[in-house]
Amino acid sequence: MAKWGQGDPRWIVEERSDATNVNNWHWTEREASHASKECLKEVLVGLKIQDDKGECEITEMTSIEGEASASNRKAKLIFFYEWNIKLEWKGNLKDCSTKLTGHVQIPNLSDENEVDEIDVIVTTKKETEESRILKEMMRTKGTPLIREQIGKYITFLKNDWCKGMILPSAEAQKDSQPSMSKPEPAKASPAAVKRQHQLNQENMKNTQIGVKIDTRKLTLSEEFKCSAEELYQTLTDPQRVSAFTRTQAVMEAENGGKFSLFDGNVSGEFVSLDRATFKIEQRWRFKTWPEAHFSTVTIELAQRADCTKLTLTQVGIPAADFDRTKEGWKRHYWHPIMATFSYGARLF
Repeated sequence: MAKWGQGDPRWIVEERSDATNVNNWHWTEREASHASKECLKEVLVGLKIQDDKGECEITEMTSIEGEASASNRKAKLIFFYEWNIKLEWKGNLKDCSTKLTGHVQIPNLSDENEVDEIDVIVTTKKETEESRILKEMMRTKGTPLIREQIGKYITFLKNDWCKGMILPSAEAQKDSQPSMSKPEPAKASPAAVKRQHQLNQENMKNTQIGVKIDTRKLTLSEEFKCSAEELYQTLTDPQRVSAFTRTQAVMEAENGGKFSLFDGNVSGEFVSLDRATFKIEQRWRFKTWPEAHFSTVTIELAQRADCTKLTLTQVGIPAADFDRTKEGWKRHYWHPIMATFSYGARLF
């Protein structure tokens, strides 16, 4: 086995006295949902919005649904968070002591959106002239402040919550401890050692290698009220895919052809397409998965007397993303297909 700093960087194993996750090579995950809820509540509840017309304050977080996690793979931190938040606000105009109330909904706080892309939907409980003024103030003045506070949560997740997930190297551990041993023969300078380490890291980035992570297998089935031919076309024709995904889809429906959906958040290639048996096989990945890691998706369509049964098998899903992937097929594929093309209604 090569020593640290020597040999093929793909097989370098750093010496660690605790024998824990050498080189930060293995996938580790830290659940962040509970801490995220506490942080979001702290940064949002109590937030005040005011101008020369009046003042409003977010008084309560009435609902928060979603999840968050932080993962480490090969010293690279990967973050996942997806939240739907509902808040309550109260306020009054400067020339009126009557308290008015309303709601704020944040439906798309996720790692797929930048802070300035997050929707902030403001409503009032009663439609009056006073509430209209406060609602407009919350919308124009409050939205930037709410996004700013959400930015603090993202900073917390990416900086504070993930501390300790990337373990220090053996060299760093030695440097941080006072040495009591006798002087050793001269070694390479710290700058040379650092440069060698940087070269190793660059080589690892530029080398296409497999990613060994904990994965799971998913099997789903669904019935659609249409023919197998129609459903096959819906899953492979770019115009029909764009229709139910509500985004511009790239679909090269041929063996080896590429596909990209949901603004690049899902991508891959067609391994095989068999229109005669209505079978589709794909290499499929989320943008947030470890670099170069793909799952294998196999979709088989079976024509029944009054419907088409779809069976999906997906292998190689990172365990940390299993639930998200499973829910995604239902929420972003099956249900929209049924709604867009009326394939949930009986047609035979």
